[in-house]
Amino acid sequence: MRDSRPQSIENLFETTEGQGVLQTIQQRAIALNKLNRAVQGILPAQMHPWCRVANFRQGILVLETANASWMMRLRYEQSSLLSALRAQILPSLTAIDITINPSLAAKAQESVQKSGSQSAAEENVPGRQLSEQSAEILRSVASRSPEKLKRIIEQLASLAGESTSSTSRNK
Repeated sequence: MRDSRPQSIENLFETTEGQGVLQTIQQRAIALNKLNRAVQGILPAQMHPWCRVANFRQGILVLETANASWMMRLRYEQSSLLSALRAQILPSLTAIDITINPSLAAKAQESVQKSGSQSAAEENVPGRQLSEQSAEILRSVASRSPEKLKRIIEQLASLAGESTSSTSRNK
C-alpha cells in the first residue's frame, strides 16, 4: 500500500541506497519520454499530436489518446506497435492499454492549429473573402430581420472585401 501521508521536503532530497526520491522520479520521466519518442517514431505522423505514452507498468504500456475516434485508429495500429516495440526496446512488453484523456485533445488541437497557421503563412495562401454581391444580399436579409439579428448580419456584411485570415473570432 502507498504511503500517502504528508512528508517533509527533506525526505525528497535524502538519498537512500544511492538514489533520492527526486532522482528516481527524474529517471522515470526520462525513460517514459524515450518510450514516447519510440512510439511516435512507429505511429503514423497524423497520430502524433493525438497520442502519447502515459505509463509503463508490469509489462503493460499505457497510451493516452484524445478521443474515441483516435482510440479506434490506435487500436488498428496496436498489433504492429506491440511487435515493433518488443523487437526494438521493450522485450518485456506484454500488452498495450489505451485510455482516453480529453485534456490531450485541447493540447493536440493547439499544436495542429499552430502548425497549420505556420504552413499557411509559409505558403502565402490568401484567405477567403466576402464579395460585394454577397454583402448586398446579406444587407437585404438584414433589412427584414429582427433588430438584434439585423445588427449582426450588417456587421458581417461590412466585412466584404476583407480577408477572413485578418479577422478573428476571438476578439
